[in-house]
Amino acid sequence: MDFSLPDHIQAMARRVQQFVEREVIPLEPYMDDHEDGITPEALKAVRAKARIEGVWAPQLPISLGGQGLTLEEIVPVFEAAGRSMLGPLALNCSAPDEGNMHLLHLFANEEQTERYLKPLTSGEIRSAFAMTEPPPGAGSDPTMLKTTAVRDGMDWVINGHKWFTSGADGAAFLIIMALTDPAVPTHKGSTLFLAPIDAPGIEIMRRVPIMGGNDPGGHCEIRFHDLRLPQGAILGAEGQGFALVQKRLGPARMTHCMRWTGIAQRALEIATHYAAERQAFGSALTGHQSIQWMLADSATELHAGRLMIQHTAWLLAQGQEARQESSMCKVFVAETVNRVLDRAIQICGATGISRDLPLSRWYEAARAFRIYDGASEVHRMVIARHVVKQYGQ
Repeated sequence: MDFSLPDHIQAMARRVQQFVEREVIPLEPYMDDHEDGITPEALKAVRAKARIEGVWAPQLPISLGGQGLTLEEIVPVFEAAGRSMLGPLALNCSAPDEGNMHLLHLFANEEQTERYLKPLTSGEIRSAFAMTEPPPGAGSDPTMLKTTAVRDGMDWVINGHKWFTSGADGAAFLIIMALTDPAVPTHKGSTLFLAPIDAPGIEIMRRVPIMGGNDPGGHCEIRFHDLRLPQGAILGAEGQGFALVQKRLGPARMTHCMRWTGIAQRALEIATHYAAERQAFGSALTGHQSIQWMLADSATELHAGRLMIQHTAWLLAQGQEARQESSMCKVFVAETVNRVLDRAIQICGATGISRDLPLSRWYEAARAFRIYDGASEVHRMVIARHVVKQYGQ
């Protein structure tokens, strides 16, 4: 096993971290001033600087204006970007756009590439992925999909109800998952459609209020009322929706893990700095074993998580599905991040729960990481099935 990183990847990760420290973190105190966490003017300005610095869209091929890094190579780069909640947004590698770019790059035809992918990769527009539905529709179990698309001549007519469609408010287009053939299992009868957000029949009902602060476009509840789309709106092919979603979610789970590791690492650094400066009971907090063990546990778990991310990214890069490994990684890293943030707040005491430090904001936002892209319980089910299957063999 070779765990070394090529020199150019180490250099890129350093540049990204320096950029985030210098240009992005100073924007954090103003996140509550705008419902998207940053004003359009500030976002445009910091993105222009990212292009000049050569850190724009590390995950995209050079032909699309990115840095041309592979899934394995972006691991330390995305962690560096993730040291601020605004970092991935500044570099155009934030969810949901990053996953949607990956999906479109794999499956969009020439017309779809020109209309949707290129403006998205250039940062001109945002996107949203409409799959999750309120009960009794698809949540953790995508086979419960209720949104339908029915043929009408040469068109498709979509009706349904979605929610937690991240980024939908202000997005230029949606990727919609709908059931096109109810006579077969959902994983063979669902299809993805591309729809401009201003198409008649799309109703953004509200931004669902959530814990964790402001995100671009919110997490929206949407209704489709006889949304009419042409055959050319299908992404990939009819009936391929579930397969395409799996191609998107595998790498997307890993990039979430990379970005959140950056936040957790910064939280550990903040806690360590505080503990080294704070005097109590005759010494700095770093002199007390209870604090030392919290720091040690956080560092150990972050190290293990990084290795799991690297290994899973390598498996995916080799063309493997890596379902068990990606589930293990998602569960472990999501729960590690929550524990690291919890310890950091505990170490910093009253200051930790204040807004004087970013820890409390991160703590609120990180709780959702154990739910989206597959709840921990669902991933444990996937892992257990594999264990039982191996035992049977």
